[in-house]
Amino acid sequence: MIHSGDIRSAADQAANWLTGPALVRDGLPVGPRGVKMFLKHWNGAIRGEYRLSQGKWDSFCPIWHTGQAVKALVMAAKSLRRPELLETAKFCAGFLLENQYCDGEDAGMLPAFEDFADKVNTSAILEALDGLFLLSEATGSERYSSAAVAALEWVARKTWDADAGEFFDIYDPVGREIVQGGVYAQKRPLLDDAVFLRGWQVTGRGDFLKIALRTADRLLETESPKGNWKKYHPCVEESNDMHPRQVYWWGNPMLALFEETGNGKYLECFLRSADYCGKALRRDGGVFRRTYCDDFNTESFGHAASASACYAKILLEAERIRPGSGYGAKAQLALDFCRKMQLTDVSDERVKGAILEKVLAPDGSDRLPYHIRDLGSIFFLQAACQCCLV
Repeated sequence: MIHSGDIRSAADQAANWLTGPALVRDGLPVGPRGVKMFLKHWNGAIRGEYRLSQGKWDSFCPIWHTGQAVKALVMAAKSLRRPELLETAKFCAGFLLENQYCDGEDAGMLPAFEDFADKVNTSAILEALDGLFLLSEATGSERYSSAAVAALEWVARKTWDADAGEFFDIYDPVGREIVQGGVYAQKRPLLDDAVFLRGWQVTGRGDFLKIALRTADRLLETESPKGNWKKYHPCVEESNDMHPRQVYWWGNPMLALFEETGNGKYLECFLRSADYCGKALRRDGGVFRRTYCDDFNTESFGHAASASACYAKILLEAERIRPGSGYGAKAQLALDFCRKMQLTDVSDERVKGAILEKVLAPDGSDRLPYHIRDLGSIFFLQAACQCCLV
């Protein structure tokens, strides 16, 4: 049973953090990584990283993080009955649209710099788009969905390998070429947020649907372990080290494909992913960045509250379609963990209401080992809104 009162209060505070200390309003790049990124516009971005021992902000892929914040704020405007959050969502969407390439060979591209401050990650573009689709629905403005469709067109044109059913990962916007070689320059079947399916639903374009289905089928071909994919980075296949949110990006969208096509193979995969999430949760609902899928053991530090929130989202959906199955209890556990990780009694106002992402390993000093990532608050807010807050 989800305790919606406690969740609602925590969601309100998380929304306040995202629209307050975490939101760029002064137009300045965020941190040493931010100043290296080729971004012409910063207002509306979400500040990504904050280490309490240093009292300093930094950036890690503000494009997709802000896109997910748009999604969270649109959901929260309705679920929390806070219409002002929709205005902030539009302000954040402006960060994406003002930085989107409008003409030339790369028209439609979002400069989603992540692993490298000067090179674009394909996955980071896709992960920025669902919020734009939701914002169009909420406002009735096609401006946002048109921007998302333009980004999908660029991804399909520049990075999609139809024969492999995978996308090239890294693009150099200066050289205007795919970067090949090295662990971060491979191909992966990116199903993130089922945005190509979403693009097909909005436009009716058959090529978008084909990409969504081919990507999902490629994932089914390479699934291992059950419900997840250790073959692809940032997982490490040799050691069974799994990235904590990968199961969310690729397992959760399988449900949308099932609901659109009726093909049970996608539903079965989604449920295997939900089962994986249940196994990866610790007894208190936490998830660790380094979880090893051979025995689901973990390292001692570096939990990922954002993963707990993502797992809650999958488990809530699994409970919706399999009521009474026990998935809901697991979702409650993950949500409660996130709520307990929220910083409310603080000496540093910049973190008030934020969800603590992880506790760092000791470095020999007595400095506070807390690390904030915007994703903890963003995904918790999404999960809280998904949790039937009416």
